[in-house]
Amino acid sequence: MVPRAPVHHGTVTVLVCARCGTALDSEADEQSGMAALAWVSSVEGGRELRFCPSCARDNLRAIEGKLDSDLW
Repeated sequence: MVPRAPVHHGTVTVLVCARCGTALDSEADEQSGMAALAWVSSVEGGRELRFCPSCARDNLRAIEGKLDSDLW
């Protein structure tokens, strides 16, 4: 797994899931801006990681147990 951080292109932020690679362009449309609220942010080893709602939902117990994503 390669950790991915949010990518900034000018004023547009593209969120990329550190687990599955799903991308969300927060400026693509109005719905994407609201969808970004469902993403999970985690700091592991000094790096900020983002997880899409699907990966977060699938690994909720590990997230609540504060396990590193490598152990999911």
